[in-house]
Amino acid sequence: MQHGKYRFIVGFLAVPLGLYALFVVWPFIQSIYYSFTDWTGLSPEFKMVGLDNYRRMLDDEIFWKSLQHSLMFAVVLPLVTLGLALFFAFMINVGGRRRRGGPVVSGVRGSSFYKIVYFFPQVLSIAIVALLFAFAYNPDSGAINSLLRGIGLDGLQPLWLGDPDLALWCVMAVLVWSMVGFFVVLFSAGMASIPTDLYEAALLDGAGRATTFFRITLPLLWDTVQSGWVYMGILALGAESFAVVQIMTTGPGGPDYSTTVLVLYVYQKAFRDGQAAYATTIGVALLIVTLAFAAVVMRLGRRERLEY
Repeated sequence: MQHGKYRFIVGFLAVPLGLYALFVVWPFIQSIYYSFTDWTGLSPEFKMVGLDNYRRMLDDEIFWKSLQHSLMFAVVLPLVTLGLALFFAFMINVGGRRRRGGPVVSGVRGSSFYKIVYFFPQVLSIAIVALLFAFAYNPDSGAINSLLRGIGLDGLQPLWLGDPDLALWCVMAVLVWSMVGFFVVLFSAGMASIPTDLYEAALLDGAGRATTFFRITLPLLWDTVQSGWVYMGILALGAESFAVVQIMTTGPGGPDYSTTVLVLYVYQKAFRDGQAAYATTIGVALLIVTLAFAAVVMRLGRRERLEY
């Protein structure tokens, strides 16, 4: 059994690790290297400039504004999305009233239908979602302001994406709407694996819905919630926020850079302004922020694992 074990393991891991190093690790190393140059991305010629790009980044007001927006995405979006998903999943699976002749623990009526409705935004591409909401937020002909006019609120006609104070929150609302269904299904699967005996015992002891959720459901789902928080934070710092801001907002980036996030700023510097080296410098900062976010979430969320 032991003969050739390590050669067997290495044989299986060599190709995946080689591909990972080639397509993931090596681009990171290249980005760090180019951040110390003046490469434009349009020419093979460049020279080393030391820490000039990093000094420029620290003095760049747009960078700090983009960092602030990205951190807001990383904190607010997981908090709201996971909070709503936990509530919906709990009501779908556990939060219903006991019906005569039915199981002791069940979800609300029509729970199967609600699962489909909540998951529906996941069927749509994030680009399609962004386009739909861009039309809905249109201050002249959009669905939201048209609805406000239809109910007699003609005086309440916000500019939405054109208002620097509202634009970022409008974008966040779209991301919450598009992502909450995925986590509802994820948490529903986790709740389905929790033994019903625990819920029945809690009900016999007179526990209400809130007590049942905080004392049974949340502790037993904590590992899933923690992984979801990291995953959602990475999406908020990366591709999802870029797609929505790029498609929905004017500029893109909103009025007065009110919706500019780090990943969008990297794209603009690299492909619009021809400053690839500076873009990689911001990308290195984004990498550090992402790793720090994941480390903080994993550290703060560490707790004793519960078995059932």
